[in-house]
Amino acid sequence: MMNMKFLDQSPRFLFFTGKGGVGKTSIACATAIQLADAGRRVLLVSTDPASNVGQVFGISIGNSITVIPAVPNLAALEIDPQAAAQAYRDRIVGPVRGVLPDGVVQGIEEQLSGACTTEIAAFDEFTALLTESVLTVDYDHIIFDTAPTGHTIRLLQLPGAWSGFLEQGKGDASCLGPLSGLEKQREQYKAAVDALADAARTRLILVARAQQATLREVARTHDELAAIGLVQQYLVINGILPRIEAENDPLAAAIHEREQSALNAIPDVLQQLPCDQVMLKPFNLVGLAALRQLLVDTPSQAQGTADSAIKLDTPSLSELIDGIAQDGRGLVMLMGKGGVGKTTLAAAVAVELARRGLPVHLTTSDPAAHLSETLSGTLANLTVSRIDPHAETERYRQHVLQTKGANLDAQGRALLEEDLRSPCTEEIAVFQAFSRVIREAGKKFVVMDTAPTGHTLLLLDATGAYHREISRQMGDTGLHYTTPLMRLQDPKLTKVLVVTLAETTPILEAANLQADLRRAGIEPWAWVINNSVAATIVSSPLLRQRAANELREIDAVANQYAQRYAVVPLLHQEPVGVSRLLELAGR
Repeated sequence: MMNMKFLDQSPRFLFFTGKGGVGKTSIACATAIQLADAGRRVLLVSTDPASNVGQVFGISIGNSITVIPAVPNLAALEIDPQAAAQAYRDRIVGPVRGVLPDGVVQGIEEQLSGACTTEIAAFDEFTALLTESVLTVDYDHIIFDTAPTGHTIRLLQLPGAWSGFLEQGKGDASCLGPLSGLEKQREQYKAAVDALADAARTRLILVARAQQATLREVARTHDELAAIGLVQQYLVINGILPRIEAENDPLAAAIHEREQSALNAIPDVLQQLPCDQVMLKPFNLVGLAALRQLLVDTPSQAQGTADSAIKLDTPSLSELIDGIAQDGRGLVMLMGKGGVGKTTLAAAVAVELARRGLPVHLTTSDPAAHLSETLSGTLANLTVSRIDPHAETERYRQHVLQTKGANLDAQGRALLEEDLRSPCTEEIAVFQAFSRVIREAGKKFVVMDTAPTGHTLLLLDATGAYHREISRQMGDTGLHYTTPLMRLQDPKLTKVLVVTLAETTPILEAANLQADLRRAGIEPWAWVINNSVAATIVSSPLLRQRAANELREIDAVANQYAQRYAVVPLLHQEPVGVSRLLELAGR
């Protein structure tokens, strides 16, 4: 076994946090097994909506503490966050159903359908485990495979009566709504948040990949959590390609160089943290044998595919663009979780459409602004505009505080300010900025590299009190949201491309996003699987095995989820500049 710093003198509670697809659940499971093998009594708590913990251990687990026979000293519990959120919604909406008008009830239900509600409801379940209950008295360690965000914890720390705030009509906002069911648990929440902030009891492990964008995101998470007192943080960088794989394979060498460059440029705040590196493994992390090897520092040779090339016959991005180009104009929106490559693929779509002689406006919220720098003036039919998400969000926040917040007391203003820190706020603010160029889509192609989720769009268009509140907030901007939503619902006017990776968690997240959009009446036009190893040629045994592992995920997209799809290969070089973007499109 490696000497992992994050396991040194482990406190009672270990929380793993990070974006989807970085390996939180695998590392949490491997940690639980290692501590149990060392004779500690361990409870592993999973909140993965498609938890494979039961599959890993070969038994059915579910929402009750279940002993794992194959691993002495280990028990597991699966919290289904969607089921928890539904029970939570029922508790809040049940008493007003049939009492308030249907439109108002629908508005409340939509407020309670976002990520905030799911996270708060899951944390609601955590609290019993964090507050020294009889449930957990027998365990030395409790390991959580996910952690609440700093935003959620701040919401739980806020003083004052949330329910009273809502009942008095002072706010009907995206994250305050979910809090209305929490009044009775206030003391238990305070104890749970205190436990999280106590370094003697709790350790937060930030899980990342060796990618610059991912590490920047983790640095933001670190700052957000440290600002509210959760300072006992460790960093685990997962899935690093071993140097030996790069020796005779140009793609592996390029990946290795990119990863090392990202590690050398790690943000300053992360350099101060105890850090562990976990090497990329060739196998899927399912089953005890695989998980016992995850934290082992011995090279694991790939098996079975080293002598046979993967023959992948899937549509290219260029073939999808054929269908988009037929209409001659329209809005193309790329959507997906962070880190899947939306910005780069938006640029690839725009460049390929422009290459075909079609007029294109690419509007991007790319924080690095490298698109504007590398594309401006390089293609006759392409214009590029950049939106600064931070500036737009701050402008929006100030507008709401000066209007809606003007007459609130200190407590009400504190609640409003916290609500304006929610992810929804940035989505609304950026979409507001994007909407300035959407009208151009009647005359040319407008390609957007990010877009609000279906939940946010419904909030923008909701009936009842929330809609009236948004209308008041937006009153002097001249923006109307009904028309944009109708435009987005019309596939002749708008084509939504859902971007994902050929890995289990990103595909699950993309499927959840698709369900979210469908609830808003928007049917994704296509899926794009980005950075596929199976779609390129490799000689590294480890990468060949990874390519073979992708095939099941690509098949799921093709046959279960997508009306149409494309697979984009992982390139040797970063796809910056016109020629490399055209290479992404399959040129």
